[in-house]
Amino acid sequence: MDIALRVLGFAAIAGVMWYVLRPVPASLKVLMLTAFMDMVGLLMVMPLLPFYAKDLGASGFTMTLIVSSFSAAQLLSAPLWGRVSDKYGRRPALIIGLAASAVSYVVFAFADSLWLLLVSRIIQGAGGGTVGVIQAYVSDAMEPKKRAQGLGWLSAATNVGVMIGPVLGSETSRFGRPAPGLIAAALCVLNIVFVWYYLIESHGTEARRKAKTARPTRDAISRILFHPADPATRLIWIYAISIGAFYGVTASGILTFFLDERYKVTPQTIGYFFAYIGVLNVVFRVALLGKVIEKFGEGKTARLGIALLALGLFAIPLTNSIPLLALAAGLLPLGATLTFPAVTALLSQVIGEHERGLYMGLQQTFGGIVRVVYPLWAGFAWDKFATVVPFWTSAGLVAAMFFLAVGLEAYQHPRTGEHPVIPEV
Repeated sequence: MDIALRVLGFAAIAGVMWYVLRPVPASLKVLMLTAFMDMVGLLMVMPLLPFYAKDLGASGFTMTLIVSSFSAAQLLSAPLWGRVSDKYGRRPALIIGLAASAVSYVVFAFADSLWLLLVSRIIQGAGGGTVGVIQAYVSDAMEPKKRAQGLGWLSAATNVGVMIGPVLGSETSRFGRPAPGLIAAALCVLNIVFVWYYLIESHGTEARRKAKTARPTRDAISRILFHPADPATRLIWIYAISIGAFYGVTASGILTFFLDERYKVTPQTIGYFFAYIGVLNVVFRVALLGKVIEKFGEGKTARLGIALLALGLFAIPLTNSIPLLALAAGLLPLGATLTFPAVTALLSQVIGEHERGLYMGLQQTFGGIVRVVYPLWAGFAWDKFATVVPFWTSAGLVAAMFFLAVGLEAYQHPRTGEHPVIPEV
């Protein structure tokens, strides 16, 4: 019976994947499959990391330090990957990033110390700096008014990976500690072969030529730091603070610690919680995002998402039953669905085509900075204060972004075919 239920579960997931891909333009299907396979590998090992770290003697602070190292490596590599993809194409950058991920999973598989776990996360973060490249690929392939929907389709595909990865990781962990990491590495190698043969370059020759003479990366960073009224600056900070606070408790291990303490989850059952979140992510992105964007536009959609995300983070530590937990946790994928694709789509409309990879890489960098800093606070607060403190700090940070998002409607869906370019510094 147990095997039959698993088979039915994976069949249902395959059906969801087919539904996700059905309305998608052919130019994006290969990229979505690539992102899906990459996410399966990542989520196979990520929920297991806190348990492995705890077995090796990690405290809450040490565990969040190891988790945060991924974001530290990602924030350093993301602008580099973005600039490389602007100059030489999206495809080469993705292949190199996948190769780095494969190496990191092998290290994770055989890590017998906290230092090796740290090394695996740093290598994985360096490869993970290509997230902005994937977002730039979608922006290359979609017209401005369809970009939020395209980013939603991409997120739906990756969240099918979120559904499968944790369950696959939990199941394969029964065959020994190295198994999840080695299987994730094998998936990365298959993904590299797939990208090599089937992914078509989206970044045109003329745009690559312009990128080679574009302003230095430091000028773009200066604009983000010292021009707070600039639309690109506002959008990057909304994305960075919101995603940093969100992942600061959900992906840092704090949520896993909470579930372990209050609901007695184990390495064999934690995957099903993440699979539940993944199912909701897919449903919301496929069935809801496009309709909300069409009705309200990216600006209002982003503010609605911010409000729901903050409410979910606030409510989770107040739950005392599985139904209440499911309801509160369900607000997280709903809020994330409405916030992040809308913000990224707007960013793609206020930057030039030849700098799209750079700015989306910088968006990931600034988000990475928050994902490094905030989990350190969350781990410290978990060790020293009440359970609610890391969750409510996250909720407050996300809620503050609602006010920064006011007026974003002015930058959505340009009526001309041109993309407004940020003025030169």
